[in-house]
Amino acid sequence: MTHTLILKAAKFAAHKHRDQRRKDQESSPYIIHPISIALVMAEVGGIDDPEFLSAALLHDTLEDTNTSPDELETGFGQRVRKLVEEVTDDKSLPKEERKNRQIEKAAGLSDGAALIKLGDKISNVQDVVYSPPSDWNVLRRRQYLDWAEAVINNCPKVNTPLENRFSSILFQGRQALLSA
Repeated sequence: MTHTLILKAAKFAAHKHRDQRRKDQESSPYIIHPISIALVMAEVGGIDDPEFLSAALLHDTLEDTNTSPDELETGFGQRVRKLVEEVTDDKSLPKEERKNRQIEKAAGLSDGAALIKLGDKISNVQDVVYSPPSDWNVLRRRQYLDWAEAVINNCPKVNTPLENRFSSILFQGRQALLSA
């Protein structure tokens, strides 16, 4: 069951995100992002809970695909659905409001959602620094790092290795952007 749930989530996410690309310069397949989140959670954070890792793989399906909460619950259970819902932005809101809400909501995240949020921000900061969207200048990239830091600073402290990795990636990213 452990590996089956994770593999089932990977397959589901790959199918749902099949036509999506990242905004990086290479237009990478989108599925690389959720896989990188689950991988950093497992490798760095030592997370082996199949529901946490499955939710990491599925974290953007409600927000960015035509997936419904019921579909997630039917396929992966109530706990996974709840974790995904916790980290899902309300796309009906303007971008700035969504970003502010992420900072505000971070303090109330469950441990599992905080782990996913850490993995997400580690992945995104790396991408913004080393493979940014072509239309993002250095100022916009620095602003993203500041915002990501505000989100993570407001999250419950749940995993020291992941928190240290985020701090390290953030520091390295800021150093790299100083010379960009």
